[in-house]
Amino acid sequence: MGDVEVIDLVAMGDDFVRDPYPVYAALRERGPVHRVRIPEGAEAWLVVGYEAGRAALMDPRLSKRWDNAAPSFPISSPAAGPHMLNQDPPDHGRLRKLVVREFTPRRIEQLAPRVQQITDELLDAMLAAPDSRTDLVDALSFPLPISVICELLGVPMLDRAAFRDWTNTVLSNAAPEVRQEATRETAAYLAELIKSKRDAPGQDLMSDLVRTTDEDGDRLSHEELLGTAWLLLVAGHETTVNLISNGVLALLTHPEQLAALREDMTLMPNAVEEMLRYDGPVETPTFRFTTEPVEIGGTVVPGGGHMVLVALADANHDPARFPDPDAFDIRRPAGGHVAFGHGIHYCLGAPLARLEARIALTSLLTRFPHLALDAHPAALSWREGMLIRGPRSLPVRWGISQ
Repeated sequence: MGDVEVIDLVAMGDDFVRDPYPVYAALRERGPVHRVRIPEGAEAWLVVGYEAGRAALMDPRLSKRWDNAAPSFPISSPAAGPHMLNQDPPDHGRLRKLVVREFTPRRIEQLAPRVQQITDELLDAMLAAPDSRTDLVDALSFPLPISVICELLGVPMLDRAAFRDWTNTVLSNAAPEVRQEATRETAAYLAELIKSKRDAPGQDLMSDLVRTTDEDGDRLSHEELLGTAWLLLVAGHETTVNLISNGVLALLTHPEQLAALREDMTLMPNAVEEMLRYDGPVETPTFRFTTEPVEIGGTVVPGGGHMVLVALADANHDPARFPDPDAFDIRRPAGGHVAFGHGIHYCLGAPLARLEARIALTSLLTRFPHLALDAHPAALSWREGMLIRGPRSLPVRWGISQ
């Protein structure tokens, strides 16, 4: 191990956080796997490139279970309990099956009018801004997905601000004890929420998950309910927040693409796929740990719980799969990106994220014909860490005279 070069991504500072793509591309030129130091405070094996990335996402020797991490691994799981994203087969399949039963395409499609209504209310409030300026993250990107997922799960309106603070902390580079405290507070809140759903079930997804059983009489344990609620709430809003923000930023910094989309809004579904590919909200998925040695492109990653990270962001910029990958092109053939992952852990919420992004962006562009960025792109402050990618704020303006 001593002779493997460790590339310190932390030392690259804000430049890497703002634009990691050139760094990943340079690494990809040298090979598909590299030992790196990551901002979260650990060393990992980083897999770059499309084919290597997809293969790693499918490799059963890379476990999602935290108890397979090396004993010396310095990070603890942020989750409030076991859920499908931190389990391997057969437990993964069992948990996913129970959630899939309730998270149906029909249920998602039925949300469309409500997503439209929430979007319209948020845009009404935006239009009332006194100087035709706002932070789009605060005005639309955050409140839309958190409102939708909280309504879907039956989480009271008043608790959403606290929940945003907790999840921002859990997914940040804050000190481990600060992250653990936020995780504890989230878990305590969710335990109370589950109890309230047991005592007085409603017509919401959380009540249905409390009740749901499959044909064999299997159901979610209390710990599994906690973990699943945590996953649905955190993954159910964080990714969509940044899909909307990154998508709007891509459009506002590519005026010819924005003009093409305004001219033909039927391009929106394809444009959303290109936003996911070009600058998706998940830079690397949640951690994987080796259960035995794994050879990737001639390099053997040792077994025994070494962490492996797949650079989804780089897989989606691999010229071997996407011609001219650094160009943002809303007419590009949309298939094949791995923004939602690949294999058994493919994102369950992908249809909901796509629905919210399509409605939010269509309404925003329709109602704000003069929308423009109100800051230099290089001045934007980006979320830290390698899981979630997106700007902390996105200043926009829309006055005709500005």
